[in-house]
Amino acid sequence: DGDVHYQLTDTGRGRAADVAPASNFLRAEIAEDNRNGLYGGRVVTRFPPEPNGYLHYGHAKSICLNFGLAAENGGRCHLRFDDTNPVKEDVEYEDSIAAAVRWLGFDWGEHRYHASDYYGDLYRFAEWFIAQGLAYVDSQSADEMRATRGTLTQPGAASPWRDRGVAENLDLFRRMRAGEFPDGAHVLRLRIDMASPNVNLRDPAIYRIRHASHHRTGDAWCVYPLYDYTHCISDALERITHSICTLEFQDHRPLYDWVIERLADGGQLERPLPQQFEFARLNLTYVVLSKRKLIELVGNRLVDGWDDPRMPTLVGARRRGFTPEGFRLFAERIGVSK
Repeated sequence: DGDVHYQLTDTGRGRAADVAPASNFLRAEIAEDNRNGLYGGRVVTRFPPEPNGYLHYGHAKSICLNFGLAAENGGRCHLRFDDTNPVKEDVEYEDSIAAAVRWLGFDWGEHRYHASDYYGDLYRFAEWFIAQGLAYVDSQSADEMRATRGTLTQPGAASPWRDRGVAENLDLFRRMRAGEFPDGAHVLRLRIDMASPNVNLRDPAIYRIRHASHHRTGDAWCVYPLYDYTHCISDALERITHSICTLEFQDHRPLYDWVIERLADGGQLERPLPQQFEFARLNLTYVVLSKRKLIELVGNRLVDGWDDPRMPTLVGARRRGFTPEGFRLFAERIGVSK
């Protein structure tokens, strides 16, 4: 139509038809940070999939966005596997994710990481939070915790274990780590604000007991950190500058900031800290883009595996004849918004 211009670029993997970048709020934010020298001109993003399934069309948008923004600014994008749930994860999924990112035309170089790389740091920081009086071991059941969490209009109620002393909390947490308790007996929670209008700040759980073998760490751990605690710390340790995620994590951002700000104030993390930004996830009419539902299709043998050409997975799309150039063009054309 005369308004959009396309060009051919050689990616080293054949000729790729790419659309010229259009303005969006993330590009504007990064440009502003660069002008202000916030990160000394560094742009470091990350793509953090959970290795519990194959990637689908929605992931393609996130991959193109994170790797693309970094490349445009002479930066880098890390591939980090969010492997904090040993019950659902497998090395097969890790291999498929890495292959899908490469198929789309992107590479992370030496920057391939796992949340499990930081288990030692995450545990040490948890003990630090306890020592500062900012975390406690809660012995309520999951149902009891749910019942006292409150609602969007009603504040939560304090746990009867909220005022345990530092020494007792440290002892219990170390015994959790040593495997003395069964699954569900205790959790470690941050002590924030049970009356907060943001439910995510109502003393969120950050560690749970799970006696399960991990595909990378084996049986070395029986306590595992939860996502909201793990993700922000992993970003900070990797010196990520712009942590870009989908819109459902917008309400989690105050917790993201709370955790790493406290650690930085206590000299545990280096500033400047990463910032989280959210964008609208990809939804397509008449297409199921829910990993949970796709797993159900595969598990119940309603399709011929993850690469069935009817599946909206990247391996399925590849078998169907779609090209990586097409996905990159599609991701750029649909744009980024809230």
